[in-house]
Amino acid sequence: MSISRAAGRIAAMEKNRLPRVVLVHDAWFDGSSWNEAMSRLQAHGLDVLAVSNPLQSLAGDVAVVRRVLDAISGPVILVGHGWGGTVITQAATTGNVAALVYVAGLAPDQGESVRSLRACDPELEQLPRTRSDEAGYIHFERTGFSYYLAHDLPLIQANVLAAVDAPIHCDALEEVIDQPAWRGLPAWYVVTTQDRIVLPASQHRMATRMRAQVREIGASHVPFLSRPREFIEVILEAVARAC
Repeated sequence: MSISRAAGRIAAMEKNRLPRVVLVHDAWFDGSSWNEAMSRLQAHGLDVLAVSNPLQSLAGDVAVVRRVLDAISGPVILVGHGWGGTVITQAATTGNVAALVYVAGLAPDQGESVRSLRACDPELEQLPRTRSDEAGYIHFERTGFSYYLAHDLPLIQANVLAAVDAPIHCDALEEVIDQPAWRGLPAWYVVTTQDRIVLPASQHRMATRMRAQVREIGASHVPFLSRPREFIEVILEAVARAC
């Protein structure tokens, strides 16, 4: 579905019937990473909310997302970026989620954790340019942030993203999924074909396993910043088909 057709269908819908779009960020990012996407989605008349996850545990992040879902009376399009894909996989098993959108998202199956998912996939196994502090939080080295996560952004913009410094606790990567939501919900998967942290082949394998509708975008790990128009097209399609 083209962006014009999806936007036209959304414009024709009554505002109170439109799904809300809830965005869940990756590790090493925060909710502000979605600012460009939120402004564009709002311009199409959509109600959008970006969750700010503490990144201390999978259970904690899932609880935050579920509190947001519980406060929404209508349908939701739940979007997860990177680690956020793991969060929505677990969080969307309750509530009013109409569809899932994974953005270079990690999508474990039942009994899998991010750690085990990576261990089974050589292309996911290595996590470059990271360090763990004494409290067990994994930091991404600023010197590698642009190259691995945002190489198609201007360096000054990538450096602003790196300055957020939102580490994830190592224990979160060990927590397993008990009921993957993508087994029961329609899903879209944005494959970022220039990604250097979640490699495209791995993204395709996860998308194939969940039988997601795949959209390739020639972008780094942050297509919502480097290729926002193409990214928004996927969200609009999910909204239009869920209406």
